[in-house]
Amino acid sequence: MHIEPGVVDGAKLALSYATAALSFGLVAKMVRDDLASSKTPIGLAARSVMTTSLVFSFFEILPHHPVGVSEVHLILGSTLFLMFGAGAASIGLALGLLLQGLFFAPFDLPQYGMNVTTLIVPLFGLSRIANHMIPRKTAYVDVRYRDALALSTTYQGGIVAWVAFWALYGHGFSADNLGNVAAFGAAYMLVVVVEPLIDLAVLAAAKSWRTATDNHLFSDRLHHAAG
Repeated sequence: MHIEPGVVDGAKLALSYATAALSFGLVAKMVRDDLASSKTPIGLAARSVMTTSLVFSFFEILPHHPVGVSEVHLILGSTLFLMFGAGAASIGLALGLLLQGLFFAPFDLPQYGMNVTTLIVPLFGLSRIANHMIPRKTAYVDVRYRDALALSTTYQGGIVAWVAFWALYGHGFSADNLGNVAAFGAAYMLVVVVEPLIDLAVLAAAKSWRTATDNHLFSDRLHHAAG
């Protein structure tokens, strides 16, 4: 989902600074909500270190291929949310993306505002939908396939929508640009097929290994109903 250099440039980059500021505001809200339901802020800090490390690894290790206007990544946003909570997931996405740019892809730093927006805003939408869709009495380890599919579709669909927005904002509605946007969207939707299966596999492992995952290193909601 990286916005490539040159897709948006010049004065148009100003909009990305504004959307990045909005995204950091959403991160702050998700962190505040997590702290309100956490037993200790140390737990959120530990989870954030874990999510940052995982996101950095996802960007550097997992396969990613250029398609159309961007690259297709397996980011596992819904997996991070279910395992670690929205606050830690949002911090991990923002910091993991920044570290990847600083150490391995400095040419991506001018696009950081666009890329962090593309990751964070869909995560916030996913967290809102999860609150309404998953009953409060249901622990995340007990979510159904259709719930995991809905969360993945929300997140990946949000990413595709933002990438399309940046591409059209930067290069307009030419036939070539529209074709590249469509190719990216079609490729990215394949992730929707894979991610729910990964979610369920990870949740099943967490359920089996409850002694190792029912602690402050993971979201309290992973094994417990909402308070």
